[in-house]
Amino acid sequence: EGFIIKNLFLIIVIAAIAYGVNQQKSSPTKSTSSSQSTSSSRSSNSDQTLQNAFRNKQSDLQVTGSGSVIKILPDDTKGSKHQKFILKLSTGQTVLIAHNIDLAPRINSLRQGDTVSFNGEYEWNSKGGVIHWTHHDPGHRHEDGWLKHNGKVYK
Repeated sequence: EGFIIKNLFLIIVIAAIAYGVNQQKSSPTKSTSSSQSTSSSRSSNSDQTLQNAFRNKQSDLQVTGSGSVIKILPDDTKGSKHQKFILKLSTGQTVLIAHNIDLAPRINSLRQGDTVSFNGEYEWNSKGGVIHWTHHDPGHRHEDGWLKHNGKVYK
């Protein structure tokens, strides 16, 4: 009788483990699709977030978005070097991208009219704002940012 109870208990434990493993395997598919839809909605809301930040004069906001290059500015070579260009968002707002090229690769193939996606920190100014921290943080004190151009990520 004790042997049967032990075996029954063992079968229940194995079944519970198998069920848990099966749920874990199917869960990433569900979470991937929901994270993809979250990513899509985040993308569609990013311009609105930036527009609100500009309107409310907010700064120190981690943002993700994309826009069309309307002007390429000379690199800023005073202090740490920055590649600078202006993006126009779908809302019509413009933002200056200040990409630290001492810490991340420069986008050498950048042209007016190109689309660039970004993740960085928004700082308000009267011209639409600046996106910086579009690179990794070697000190690990700030969220890593990035730029994406023609399928290549620069961080």
